Amino acid sequence: MSEKTKKIAYWFFTLWLSLGMVSTAIVQLMKLPEEVEKINQLGYPTYFLTLLGVWKILGVIAVLAPKFLLLKEWAYAGFFFAMSGAAYSHIVMGNPMSETLPSVLLLALTIISWYLRPKQRKMF
Repeated sequence: MSEKTKKIAYWFFTLWLSLGMVSTAIVQLMKLPEEVEKINQLGYPTYFLTLLGVWKILGVIAVLAPKFLLLKEWAYAGFFFAMSGAAYSHIVMGNPMSETLPSVLLLALTIISWYLRPKQRKMF
């Protein structure tokens, strides 16, 4: 893969990831009744929606910012833990794949974006 193709792929997947994280964060921060019901069915308290929503928005800012490499790594790690935890929670509770798939998709986008990041966005 050429550097140009890799850079285009990075931005495609990173913007898709960012859009997914921001849109779910907004829904979580609005505490829509269906979101409150879902989080409670998974066994988490309602205030967890606020925590996740704020973390997701801060994570997107960190991932998109041009510097702050260590913060970027932490944001990717946070996305990975949040989305793998969400997928696992849905699986353990026996939820249908239609409810598990969004977190699996965001998890995959997190991994792809992290893997494709350009050299100037890497710590090592």
